Amino acid sequence: MSPPSRRLQTKPVITCLKTFLISYSLIFWFTGVILLAVGVWGKVSLEAYFSLASEESTNAPYVLIGTGAIIVIFGLFGCFATCRGSPWMLKLYAMFLTLVFLAELVAGVSGFIFRHEIKAKLGVAYQNAVATYNGTDSSSSSSAAVDAIQRTLFCCGFNNYTDWGDTPYFKESGVPASCCKDNTNCSPEILKDLDKAGTEVYTVGCFARVTNVMESNLGIIAGISFGIAFFQLIGIFLSCCLSRYITNNQYEMV
Repeated sequence: MSPPSRRLQTKPVITCLKTFLISYSLIFWFTGVILLAVGVWGKVSLEAYFSLASEESTNAPYVLIGTGAIIVIFGLFGCFATCRGSPWMLKLYAMFLTLVFLAELVAGVSGFIFRHEIKAKLGVAYQNAVATYNGTDSSSSSSAAVDAIQRTLFCCGFNNYTDWGDTPYFKESGVPASCCKDNTNCSPEILKDLDKAGTEVYTVGCFARVTNVMESNLGIIAGISFGIAFFQLIGIFLSCCLSRYITNNQYEMV
């Protein structure tokens, strides 16, 4: 059994570590809520972009939602483990934080390395969507995505509105109405004439705008992911220290 002075020195350290770890766990829980919100936002706001590349489908929003939900659960578990002062719970919490750190680091690096491939695949998918566009087919997700992008980003075609002149849809119906600045001025006759349509439709191509939107949003998501990833190191350190001090304190009392 160790001297009382030794135990008296250990208890304040444990109390201090518990305070820091509870505060950390609450912040960690909040980051999970942020990831959940980003995942839901990505699913709702970027659905049109993801549906373009149906052959190269991505589960990124679901991954963020799932990761956020798990972090919320383990954030609460971290608070509970800290309050209980259970060494094995704290070690389990530290192991989970380590896994989250490695997973987010790998995901972030992979996204950065393959960003150009993702952009190229999106370009091919968008060109195919324009070439096979059928505005009268409500079941076509790619056509609906093209319409949504053109209306939302105020653009038309792949490089510009003249790209529609080479499509089968243009020969039948002209430039899609989703390209119009003001639908009241877009008559079928104007949409079937590229020269006349140039004054009534958006002239900027969509691909550049789509990639700009995707890259800016991916930058935000990547920044949040890397920030959260390195934030785990603090939790791992605190969990391991608290577990060690509690274990040593239990031995000292024997």
